[in-house]
Amino acid sequence: MLITLAQWLQTLSPEFLLLGTKPGGRSGIAWEPADSVGWALMMALDLGGNWGQEISRLSVAKVMDTEHLWQLYPGYPGEAPATAVDLAKLYKELGVYSNKVSTSGNASSSNHASLAVPFLGEPGLVEGKGSNNWVISGDRTASGKPLLANDPHLGLGTPAIWFYAHLKSPEQNVIGATLPGMPLVVLGHNNHVAWGFTNTGPDVQDLYLEKINPSNPLQYQTPDGWQAFVSRQETIRVKGKPDVVHTVRSTRHGPVLSDAQSAHADIINTSKYVLSLRWAALDHDNHTLVAGMRGSQVSSVKDFLAAFKDYHSPMQNVVLADVQGHISYKAIGKVPVRKAENDLMGMAPAPGWDAKYDWAGWLPMDQTPEDHGQKGWIATANQRITPAGYPHFLGQDWVAPHRMDRITQMIEAKPQHDIESMKTMQNDVLSLSTQRLMPHLLAAKSSHALAPNAMKVLQSFNGEMKTEDAAPLIFAYWADELTRALVEPQLGKELFKSQYGKRHFRSFLEDTMAKQDAWWCLPKYCADHASEAFTRSLERLSKEHGKDVAHWQWGKAHKAISSHRPLGQSPFLAKWLDVVEPSPGDPFTVNVGTYRLNESREPFASRHAPSMRAVYDLNDLQNSLFIYQTGQSGVIGSEHYKDMSQEWATGQYRPLQMTPNSQASLLTLKP
Repeated sequence: MLITLAQWLQTLSPEFLLLGTKPGGRSGIAWEPADSVGWALMMALDLGGNWGQEISRLSVAKVMDTEHLWQLYPGYPGEAPATAVDLAKLYKELGVYSNKVSTSGNASSSNHASLAVPFLGEPGLVEGKGSNNWVISGDRTASGKPLLANDPHLGLGTPAIWFYAHLKSPEQNVIGATLPGMPLVVLGHNNHVAWGFTNTGPDVQDLYLEKINPSNPLQYQTPDGWQAFVSRQETIRVKGKPDVVHTVRSTRHGPVLSDAQSAHADIINTSKYVLSLRWAALDHDNHTLVAGMRGSQVSSVKDFLAAFKDYHSPMQNVVLADVQGHISYKAIGKVPVRKAENDLMGMAPAPGWDAKYDWAGWLPMDQTPEDHGQKGWIATANQRITPAGYPHFLGQDWVAPHRMDRITQMIEAKPQHDIESMKTMQNDVLSLSTQRLMPHLLAAKSSHALAPNAMKVLQSFNGEMKTEDAAPLIFAYWADELTRALVEPQLGKELFKSQYGKRHFRSFLEDTMAKQDAWWCLPKYCADHASEAFTRSLERLSKEHGKDVAHWQWGKAHKAISSHRPLGQSPFLAKWLDVVEPSPGDPFTVNVGTYRLNESREPFASRHAPSMRAVYDLNDLQNSLFIYQTGQSGVIGSEHYKDMSQEWATGQYRPLQMTPNSQASLLTLKP
């Protein structure tokens, strides 16, 4: 029997044909319940990057004193570092560091590292990584009922990470964003309650330096003496090649990361030490999926919070609203309690043989931050969520409050809000970080031929990172050049390369230029660096975007690239399969567009942005809206493969309705 191309495409995605494989591989089982649990853990890994921060501090402490390390990696604005330990001195005295001089990614000297590969460039804080959510009570809306908005910021890709679904059963009636293979709606609403998540960003990961027994490399030091590593073997199947058997070692804290992360051997002496990970999400009491399924069945804000009492990882800021008019906020998830004598507080790898660095238990859920909307609205944007006088330590690596400050400005600017104002806020591209640095750019001097025209454009620039404008493009190039000039000489080329990209060092740059800090700028003045960076940026811009400033546009460099997984790794296939749209914003705007400046190809392309936007109207949930960056189908050739991309890039929305005016198809599952 002959089938049409369209029928074939609906049967099986072309990737399987191109790669010569089938769903489920050798087993033929495409998805099992354990895969849903594993997918939830991968989300927790993606959103929990503290151990990458620890690695960064360990690396920098090798070449820089602790005082300047904390200037480069500052804590939250106005707060001192969570630890007063002299990190550079500690690690030097312990003899931690490898004699290697680069971060080349060579395999570890350990015989357990035969499979060691760089892991996504080392997880850690990505500036702009996070999400926004806010809820406004009926006292401040035109309808008299709450409005709730949510836009989670994740890495862009196609097929999109989200899949919108309406799930209806005797137990539930819920609609919203789910993950393929998940038996629940992650973000959305049922008949009574709407909810939205952002990443809390607590410190739920600690790295430990485990000292190897010089007389027996199969053992490591504990507070009670030498103890054997626990080992197991993992078989990794490789298409067209023999299986690879990899030995995984664990300590009392958790898995040994340095056996699987090759770059660690460039940092620490792996013949003396290994790095192990203690991570809350790996504990066996992780009932996150159960909590999520219960949450879709509730009828009030109070019931939702009760359903999520067993929620585990990743810790999230949830804002809530119900049709009765209640609003609320709660930080949900498990966060460790550290001992009073723990002087490192999870800021950098700790000596694993010292019991004072072990966790002391868990913070009870009734003691995590909460807000019940007394001021008429609640918002989170990955900023510090602990109020003044809060007695518990959750972490230090909060995102700088640029987005939160801008959201606050916009909410407070209107006495009453409606769906249109919620949409406007989600698509806002005013960068408060850009505003802080602009005086230094406007004061720059340059003899470059394009300087007068460029400066004329900049004079009227207010910090809005608009797609069609030239000023955001000039600013972004200048900030890049200035950062490189100040930081790379202090870190060295290789270490700088390993750190830059996921981190823009923007807080450092703002503080250094505001203070005109001579230590970072010598032997020149900071103003001289700003001027020279302006000249270099104009030279780059003229080569990459032409010599006519009037034709420069931010969106031409700042394209949102949803790269196909996995075929987008091929430049030829990427041209056909990637979904690309000019986009506004930067890593510090409410409408986030984070770029990776260490990318050799298109370094200003937006690769981390709002993975979806949703607005929920508790006056009439049929008026709710959504959009995400590709389309509902992940099948190449489908009309729905990328039919939402332009709407998403230009700030448009689609209806999110349980009872739509029209319905193309309905899938009914029967036991």
